[in-house]
Formats: sequence, structure tokens, C-alpha cells
Amino acid sequence: MTLSIRNQLPGTVTEVHPGEVMATVKVRLDGGPHLTAAITVEAVEELALAPGTPVHALVKSTEVSLATRRVEGVSIRNQLPGSIARLVTGEAVASVKVATAGGELTAVITKDAVGDLGLFVGSDVIALIKATEVSLATG
Repeated sequence: MTLSIRNQLPGTVTEVHPGEVMATVKVRLDGGPHLTAAITVEAVEELALAPGTPVHALVKSTEVSLATRRVEGVSIRNQLPGSIARLVTGEAVASVKVATAGGELTAVITKDAVGDLGLFVGSDVIALIKATEVSLATG
């Protein structure tokens, strides 16, 4: 299966914490950092997720936000430091490739945000991803 989702990061499940309906799953990305996914308990069971299970963390590029420094006092669980490897700015939006220890991420943000944050190739950023926006795939 080929997917249109740009961000497909390989890793291994390290923890599964099921709740009534949803579960949090911690994944150690192949490059070292951890990512948290919030998925349904049904999905955990269907994918047979347990510590040691190899997975791919999938995140749409429109669900990746960028900051110029670590953000405190926010509910976003995933904050991956990196640097901008590529920046293509269009009339309204920009595609930003961020090199992180866990792999390359693509973020689609507004042109205004690029200007407001002063982003350029080589600048350090933090990729922000809500746990509810991370999907997991096996196989």
C-alpha cells in the first residue's frame, strides 16, 4: 500500500497504556527519540501492539506545527527538535522539511508563519505533533 502521508517514521513500541476507549502508545523512533500516539483500544488489539512491535508512525504534514524553541505549558506531547533541511514557500503556504533524530518530517504551514518565525534553511526548530494526530501502522 502506498500512502499520501509524507511523514512515515519507523520505530518500535515501548509502552502501551490502554484506557476505556483510547490508549496511549509510546514508540521509540529508529533515530532515538520517543513519540506518543493516542489511538483506540480497538486499534491496539487489531494491530496486536505490545512492547517490541515494529511500527511506522504516520502523521499528515498539515498536522505538524513548528516552534523556534521548546514550548512549555502546552498539552502537545510530541516535541521533536530538528533543523530545517528544505523550505519551499508558495503564495499562501510553505512546505518545510525538518531533519530530526527520528527521521525527516514535513510540515505544511502558512507563508505568514514562516516570516513571523524567521525560518530559513538551517534554522533550529521544534516539530510539534499532538498524540491524537499520530497513527500507527504495522507490517
